[in-house]
Amino acid sequence: MNEKTYRGFEELDVWREARKLRQTIYALTKTLPANEKYVLVPPLRRAALSVTNNIAEGHGRFHYQENAQFLRLARGSLEEVLDDVMLCEDEQYAAPELAGQLRVQITCVERLLNGYIRYLLNQKGAAGVREARAEYAVESQLPTTDRQSLQ
Repeated sequence: MNEKTYRGFEELDVWREARKLRQTIYALTKTLPANEKYVLVPPLRRAALSVTNNIAEGHGRFHYQENAQFLRLARGSLEEVLDDVMLCEDEQYAAPELAGQLRVQITCVERLLNGYIRYLLNQKGAAGVREARAEYAVESQLPTTDRQSLQ
């Protein structure tokens, strides 16, 4: 695919891996005990869904920095998923093998997210997208005429 061709978020490796993780999390939530139906299941599913949603939403943004910010939100949701997976392991809702597999998936997605963020910020710099440096002065440093115009 040439660089000028539009790529949808579905083609991003990070989104594909996050989708696999989300599918595994949803499968896990179907096996959780009934007493966790309204306590652990909703936030775990919401966090897993938030990872892919934020990747997709960031991809739809125009500016590199906006995209990177949504990826940072995805990374935060990913940490929430990890915490909930650790809870599942602690409470023996998930076998150690499954919890280990989930940790590997989470680490993979996190590395891809970090790499994608780094890529976007490098692209931003390469594109020459920089804010002009603002020069600020305290009132006493301004020439007398400028100080009078502030009053």
